[in-house]
Amino acid sequence: MKSRIKGVRRLSATAVTAAGAVLMTGAFAAPAQAAAPKAPAAQAAAPKAPAITAPGGFVMNNGTGKALFTKAADTRRSIGSTTKIMTAQVVLSQKKLNLDAKVTVDKAYSDYIVAKTASSARLIVGDKVTVRQLLYGLMLPSGCDAAYALADKFGTGSTRAARVKSFIGQMNTSAKNLGLKNTRFDSFDGIGNGANYSTPRDLTKLASSALKNATFRTVVQTKTTKQKVTTKSGGYRYMSWTNTNNLLGSYQGTIGVKTGSGPEAKYCLVFAATRNGKTVIGTVLASSSAANRTADAKKLLDYGFKA
Repeated sequence: MKSRIKGVRRLSATAVTAAGAVLMTGAFAAPAQAAAPKAPAAQAAAPKAPAITAPGGFVMNNGTGKALFTKAADTRRSIGSTTKIMTAQVVLSQKKLNLDAKVTVDKAYSDYIVAKTASSARLIVGDKVTVRQLLYGLMLPSGCDAAYALADKFGTGSTRAARVKSFIGQMNTSAKNLGLKNTRFDSFDGIGNGANYSTPRDLTKLASSALKNATFRTVVQTKTTKQKVTTKSGGYRYMSWTNTNNLLGSYQGTIGVKTGSGPEAKYCLVFAATRNGKTVIGTVLASSSAANRTADAKKLLDYGFKA
């Protein structure tokens, strides 16, 4: 009997223990489950890169240098008067530059325009114009006469030909210093002799560098200007120039930079705009028309501000 009772007690204890375990399990063993983590908010889809008609194009964030769009960005092409960005860059990098120094307009500058049927600032022989005024004549109406005057003024040598050669040498040295490996100049205005070329990427980098200069920025974002110049007789006249860059006044935030055209270059545009503290800068080369280069630039700027 004793052994049977002990067995019952042992079974009872086991049963109590099991029951206790069940109770414990039911009351405490299953902790409350944590709430499932929320799915991350869907990120906005990246904007689709636009299609442009120009064979070559490049756009970058001017603040970070990040490339935002490329199309044959490193293909060398003739660049027309966008060459004048470097002309201005070389002038503005001169040591002890006096922007109010006067330059007398030589007949050679006028003869050059006629011989090349080139774009002109309509400088008048004998007039005395300042370096600053020549920069406006260079960049707004794209005056090749103004480019010639600046090359003659800031090149070194005993003859005009030597001074021009020296100035073009400074342009190429500047390109090398900026790391523009696919850029070469053989003219001061883009009317080259077969070896005047650059790329969308290089021109964009050049413009980015040039825009660091306050005078350059002021000039290239000017839509129209009226400048008082001294005549040969000591009197004065007014010269009026209008910027060839149609983005000015038609695209919000435009700050430049330069148009270009020519039989080989076709239609080119180096452009830049700033919105909400962000500057987008780029280039299109070899477009089929002035209207197309402007339309392409607007597409690329819109894309650049969204990217």
